[in-house]
Amino acid sequence: MLNKQGTRELAYVVKIDSIEPIPGRDRVECAKVGGWTIMVRKDQFKPGDLGIYFEIDSKVPAKEPFMFLEGKHFKIKTQKYKTPNGQFWSQGLLMAASDFGWIYTGEDFVTNDNKVFRLGDFLTKELGITYADPEDNSRKSKSSVDKYQKMAQRMGKKFAKQPYRWLMKRIWGKKLLFFFYGEKKDTKAWPEWVVKTDEERVQNMPWILEDKSEWFATEKIDGTSTTFTMKGWGRKREFFICSRNVCFNTPEKMEAGAWYDTNVYQEMGIKYNIENVLATLMEYFNKIGTGAVDFVTLQGETYGAGIQKRDYSLTDHDFMAFNVIIKYEGEAPRRLNPREMTDLLADYGVPCVPIVDEHFVMPDTVDELLAIATDASKVDGGMREGLVFRSVDGAKSFKAVSNEFLMKYHNG
Repeated sequence: MLNKQGTRELAYVVKIDSIEPIPGRDRVECAKVGGWTIMVRKDQFKPGDLGIYFEIDSKVPAKEPFMFLEGKHFKIKTQKYKTPNGQFWSQGLLMAASDFGWIYTGEDFVTNDNKVFRLGDFLTKELGITYADPEDNSRKSKSSVDKYQKMAQRMGKKFAKQPYRWLMKRIWGKKLLFFFYGEKKDTKAWPEWVVKTDEERVQNMPWILEDKSEWFATEKIDGTSTTFTMKGWGRKREFFICSRNVCFNTPEKMEAGAWYDTNVYQEMGIKYNIENVLATLMEYFNKIGTGAVDFVTLQGETYGAGIQKRDYSLTDHDFMAFNVIIKYEGEAPRRLNPREMTDLLADYGVPCVPIVDEHFVMPDTVDELLAIATDASKVDGGMREGLVFRSVDGAKSFKAVSNEFLMKYHNG
């Protein structure tokens, strides 16, 4: 689930919507939470109870009360079970307050040190939950900007001299220098106008299926999120290359960002001449719009060899755009819909995610939508990761990820 800052939370307090039997299973049953189905012990929960839900792709600490997951290396995975009528998908982990020695009042949880947690509270940090993929944790833990280094770079030759170099080697010295020389812009760890790319899963918003208007359905590509953005004019113009969480705004960070064979984000920027493309788009939108363009952002997925387990039959890397966002001064940002984006970027040779359906109408259930998401990829004919749905005005979006894809490529 995404928090208000658009960052994914891995553990949070939920309400159990319903409890249903699992055919052929006598000791366990199915707890439904939003669009998620989770296998739980029989009589562990009843409808309306609060529980703590742990999302798939997360990892719990190697300590009690999680030691029962030792055989699974403490990872929360998608699991498929055969039933007499077909199969049952269990996604995530659901635990009770009593598992942690907490008191459940019927309305909230009270911990041993008298902290109170209510419905909707996030417990990711509280319980020490991390991503199951070590690379996700290492990338997300990196700060995109060290304010002290940015200050030193801005001060140039002055900070290259003693005693500044001596002070910069000491924590208290850096803090002292920042007090005198630091500026607000030094603390910016991310281009504040850029919204990070992490679509909400349909299981966390099943009510969206009630919207029977037409949606765009595009293929979800399994890769690494890549953002290019340009803001301002003349000498104040800025161009940034970012991963999902890190901004490579200096040569040092470009080199440090080579988590794969190379810095694939910079590689795609060069391959498709993105800086010049954005500069041209700035001019274009400035001419056709009602005012001056503040920024243009291009977001997409870099995929291929060595990036994820699904390499799309590539021996190198490639890129597909899924977002173009324009902001005019004095107006709210606007995101183009997939058709507008595809037609626009075709003139610049920038590929876009495949449009699967331009007139998609939502089915009635999450299970039906997940079944539709499971199909062949338009990229190479292999297994499709899923679908991303966007409204015609480009304002709303969410994703449906194939359970079969998760089992094959993300359950290691």
